[in-house]
Amino acid sequence: MDTKLTLSFDEDIINKAKKYAERNNISLSRMIEHLLTKVVEKPYQSLEDFPISDWVSMVAEGDAIYQTKKSKKTSQKDEFFASKK
Repeated sequence: MDTKLTLSFDEDIINKAKKYAERNNISLSRMIEHLLTKVVEKPYQSLEDFPISDWVSMVAEGDAIYQTKKSKKTSQKDEFFASKK
């Protein structure tokens, strides 16, 4: 059974994702469902454990450049919520 869900994303990401979904003849909803299935089907303890390259490549245009910095999980959470204000 499908359930409706409201999410907020950066507008540029949504536009790229819509183009990707259209090129691959899939709805944006089914594409997001597929990505979430990949996240929850294995016992990842955090997003840092998730192999991000697969799904970044799916929606990225051009080569993906990965930049990481070491920080505490709480500061990452604080940064995320601060960016949404």
